[in-house]
Amino acid sequence: MAYSIPIPKDEEERLKNLKEYDILDTAPEMIFDELTELAAEILQCPVATIQFLSEDRQWFKSKYGLPDDLVETPRDMAICSHTICQNDLLLVPDLTKDERFSNNTLVTQEPNMRFYAGMPLVTPKGHSIGTFCTLDFEVREISLNQQEALRRLSNQVITQLELRRTIIEMNAAINSRDKMHEDLLAEKKRSDELLLNILPARIANELTETEKVEPRFYKSASIMFSDFAGFTKLSEQMEPKSLIELLNQYFCVFDNIISSHDLEKLKTIGDSYMCVSGVPVESRGHAIRICLAALEIQSYMVRANEQREKMRMPRWDMRIGIHTGPVIAGVVGQQKFTYDIWGDAVNTAALMEQKSDPGKINISSTTFQHVNDVFEIEERGKINSGKKGDLPMYFLSRLSAKFSKDQLGLKPNEIFDQKYGHLMKIYGS
Repeated sequence: MAYSIPIPKDEEERLKNLKEYDILDTAPEMIFDELTELAAEILQCPVATIQFLSEDRQWFKSKYGLPDDLVETPRDMAICSHTICQNDLLLVPDLTKDERFSNNTLVTQEPNMRFYAGMPLVTPKGHSIGTFCTLDFEVREISLNQQEALRRLSNQVITQLELRRTIIEMNAAINSRDKMHEDLLAEKKRSDELLLNILPARIANELTETEKVEPRFYKSASIMFSDFAGFTKLSEQMEPKSLIELLNQYFCVFDNIISSHDLEKLKTIGDSYMCVSGVPVESRGHAIRICLAALEIQSYMVRANEQREKMRMPRWDMRIGIHTGPVIAGVVGQQKFTYDIWGDAVNTAALMEQKSDPGKINISSTTFQHVNDVFEIEERGKINSGKKGDLPMYFLSRLSAKFSKDQLGLKPNEIFDQKYGHLMKIYGS
């Protein structure tokens, strides 16, 4: 049963903007599928979709929890037809009690949808060309954090669309560049220099040579998250300038440490620092490398806190979490490229950091299996992680004495090099 739907005031311009992305009827793409899966996981919904609304249909670019043969629906059946008429989240805890949707076929008949949360996909031009939504067959509510997560994920969809369009436009420019060849070469050189400052050399070279970066799957990598315990309270006691200067001091030291261990810094968010080992530079010893870096960072913070205590200043105790697992790595962004990783392993690494103790390095059972012969490790047993339930966790203490060159257990000795040196080899840069 069809029902009346609203039409956006900018419908003509909206359809024109949608056409510019050349997205309709294209093949599935991994990043969009990952985003729908992530949305379903965060909102704990059985269905998540990314779709675009043309003049007469709703076409699914990505879907989680729906049949593979469901590629589109008539627009007058689409609940998302209402979502594109607004600029923020449309949240309907019970579709049967909303007069806009109570007679919709999707609600009154199978699959009998009940809950809906959808964000309009608003382009930089201000047009809602589609939606990112989650659905459930049960009446439910979602938290403010879950609502904000859906907003942020929808921003990532737009980011991917912009990057995708940029690549298409770049390829078109390359095909007709004869007349501007010299100018483009000069611009390319400037871009290359800039990319080397913001992307790993291997990724920057690929972007320079092919003008695109293919997302890559890595069967095994090690991810580290860190943050400062009680940071909010600490930040309230400091002037903004002093706070930023101190964070910058710490993060610059961390940058030097992870660089010395051939790790890749991904980003900082507030007081949180994230890096990865084994991506994009591969190494079979990536878990050992990241543990050595974590111990060195921890040692630096111990020394820094000793100095702060002598000066009667508050401690900055760091929590560190490490997990090893498969990840997808790639580049997002248009004006400002960002190299990032995705996958459940990233979420688990974040949990390891959240469940760590101040001044401790908390590692997962997967990381433990990679490094337990090399380091002294304290078993914690199973710790409740929240949505992932009870997970085995361990505190990383130091290098084993037989492999350590120093009393603190930070530096590997010749015995370590003889036994594990072949694992520490890196492949490409």
